[in-house]
Amino acid sequence: MGKNKFHKFIVRAFWISLIFCIGFSWFYMKRVIPDKLNIVAQEEEQFHFSMPFDVTLSSDSEEVVLNNGSNIPSDMIHLQVNQPFSVYSENQGSYKLGLKLFGWIQLKDIQVNVVDTKYAIPCGTPIGIYLKSNGIMVIGTGDVTKRDGMVVEPAFGILQSGDYIETINGTPLKDKETLMNELSKIGASEALLKIRRNGETIDVKMNPTEAEDGTYKLGVWVRDDTQGIGTMTYVDMNGQFGALGHGISDSDTGNVVQITNGALYETAILGIEKGTFGKPGVMSGIIYYGPGSTLGTITANTEEGIFGNVNDRFKQSMVQDAIPIGYRQDVKKGTAYIRSDVSGKVRDYEIEIQRVDYSTTHKSKGMVIKVTDPDLLALTGGIVQGMSGSPIIQDGKLIGAVTHVFIQDSTRGYGIFIENMINH
Repeated sequence: MGKNKFHKFIVRAFWISLIFCIGFSWFYMKRVIPDKLNIVAQEEEQFHFSMPFDVTLSSDSEEVVLNNGSNIPSDMIHLQVNQPFSVYSENQGSYKLGLKLFGWIQLKDIQVNVVDTKYAIPCGTPIGIYLKSNGIMVIGTGDVTKRDGMVVEPAFGILQSGDYIETINGTPLKDKETLMNELSKIGASEALLKIRRNGETIDVKMNPTEAEDGTYKLGVWVRDDTQGIGTMTYVDMNGQFGALGHGISDSDTGNVVQITNGALYETAILGIEKGTFGKPGVMSGIIYYGPGSTLGTITANTEEGIFGNVNDRFKQSMVQDAIPIGYRQDVKKGTAYIRSDVSGKVRDYEIEIQRVDYSTTHKSKGMVIKVTDPDLLALTGGIVQGMSGSPIIQDGKLIGAVTHVFIQDSTRGYGIFIENMINH
């Protein structure tokens, strides 16, 4: 009986250890190894994942060559601890590499996109941003005081923060004024609202309430536009731009604003408040609205930034040269530079890349950076609000953009891989 119990214990311990090993391996792979890799056609790309266990890598296509060997659609290459490897492909396209633990447990597939060399101009210039929301955004519900003094909340339980009102009784709503005009026509009659909630369109019915001032209200706080100041990250060879490195979110709901369009405008930085412990610094400025100050159009507001096209006026103001785009495997810990106009003149400031996260879990937090340049530290104290989008350059390549500042340490913050912005 004793031997039988010991045998069961050994078997149970084996399976528990195996499950733990597989689970840890999967978690480690998810954090360290990205789901997608971009490599340049006809250029051998070096990778180094520093895996603490035996993993096999295989190519399912004769178009992809591993470790500069012959085409290997089925052969396996074992990657040992701290062993770098290379990937090479002659032709553009999308291919797959498979990763297995101990040669037989499938962990994940890596999509390899073979692309042409891309170039872009790292800018670092401040821009004024104006966004028009796609529908009337609901910030929250509120009370309405009726003529008889009774306080009601007509939208409670019907509308909620983050909703977008698209139409009322079939009339499209382009701004808050249109909503107010339609409510005055409807009066106390039933109104049919088409709203967009979490990506789905639904119809709701409610009756506007006559307020004590004689106007009819739904009892909601709404917003139809957003504006602010940020930094232009890059302009590509086709005049398309990327900026900020993160989406513009509503200050009240925290949701990324869904837009129909937007515009870039000239801006002037009036002052910089240095960051202190627990309080990030901020750039203050003024945006010059008007047709003569327009610099481009905004077509998308995403988690990876804002995107669109610059006009000829902005193109003529650019004095920087185009440089190659660097992909995430090109990013390494050590010295790099951010480009910024915080001093009133575009220049590069030295930073240190302290950590690189090659996974795709946090799109706008691929690296941790620290400002080391004494001039920038003296001017801003580190990273301040408004510097989001400042391009990061390393080894002559555009590799990313500043996205966030650490509240407890304004000299440090996050950066996004530039490929995430380009592939938004």
